[in-house]
Amino acid sequence: MKIEYADRLKRLPPYLFEEIDRAKQRAIEQGRPVIDLGVGDPDRPTPDFIINKLHEASLDPSTHNYALNKGLRILRQGMADWYGSRFIDVGLDPETEVLPLLGSKEGIAHAPLAFIDPGDTVLVPDPGYPPYNSGAIFAGADVQVMPLLEENGFLPDLGSIDKDVAWRCKLMHINYPNNPTGAVCDKEFYEKVVSFAKKYDIIVCADAAYTEISFDGFMPPSFLQVKGAKDVGIEFHSLSKTFNMTGWRVGMAVGNADILAGLAKVKSNIDSGIFTAIQIAAIEALKNADKVKDEMIKLYQQRRDVLLRGLNDAGWEVPCPKATFYIWARVFGEHDSAGLAKDMLEKADIVITPGNGFGRSGEGYVRMALTVDLEKLEEAAQRIKKAFFS
Repeated sequence: MKIEYADRLKRLPPYLFEEIDRAKQRAIEQGRPVIDLGVGDPDRPTPDFIINKLHEASLDPSTHNYALNKGLRILRQGMADWYGSRFIDVGLDPETEVLPLLGSKEGIAHAPLAFIDPGDTVLVPDPGYPPYNSGAIFAGADVQVMPLLEENGFLPDLGSIDKDVAWRCKLMHINYPNNPTGAVCDKEFYEKVVSFAKKYDIIVCADAAYTEISFDGFMPPSFLQVKGAKDVGIEFHSLSKTFNMTGWRVGMAVGNADILAGLAKVKSNIDSGIFTAIQIAAIEALKNADKVKDEMIKLYQQRRDVLLRGLNDAGWEVPCPKATFYIWARVFGEHDSAGLAKDMLEKADIVITPGNGFGRSGEGYVRMALTVDLEKLEEAAQRIKKAFFS
């Protein structure tokens, strides 16, 4: 029997990180000393106080049943409280304006299913996190990209979007601090987004997963801090990067109650709620966010500075990001993005991510993740210098 994939799967580009992982595994199997700066998965363990809370909660048999899709009331309250303490002027009703997620990725991917019919238009940033594009494709959308260009600070130029496209658009994704570029925005940009969304009746899905990883005293704002934002959109956040909990799958969507109700209806027909013991541990994490944030920022800022110093000393001029644990760098020499990534693995045993894997506008760049220790970052810079700049 010949198995034929659905057209929606055929429309998908190869999932970037699977391709990178296969290449990395081949190199490891050959016994090579690979330094992985590819996928952004924190290398530090989840803090002990969170693990201990999970263990305690998991011993209670009542946590072992199916969990409600809406999550525990005390978790939603904890998420609302954290938002209110972190972002000035963001008040959230835990009953209607907070929705726990199995990680922000699934919420981002599921949201178009609630609002998009085949042929409707979705605006996605390019380069951008792949689920913005794939979630829209699964919903049958006509995907239109918003190029993120260096000369615009990697912000979309909303004024350049064709008016016919804007009028057809039902949903748009934005993401700051940005993956993969590390770019940040201010409230003024969010005000422009709100104005644009109101003019064209567009739902805004703002991805804020990296707001807690910022440097040099910069504090990224929330989309919801802008007047009128809650009228047009929702914001996604996650415990994954903030608390080194990527495998735990705890995220949230907050904001417009009607948009969240649509997303919740999709989720209730597709998945179940977060394991209750993990919810209880997540509450403990949010209560003690300040315990880990300063240490985490110090760690990544030190790593950023070490890698940037090494790369610039080698001769590769790389800009300094204000947020995220990514370095976004222009390729050098005659390389394109994929070519440099391939040569980096073959000549220096280093895994990096080609920028074109995040979209056409990512061509000419590569991304490096600060998710290895200082010694490996120093070694990576030395290998790059020896392989390409000696």
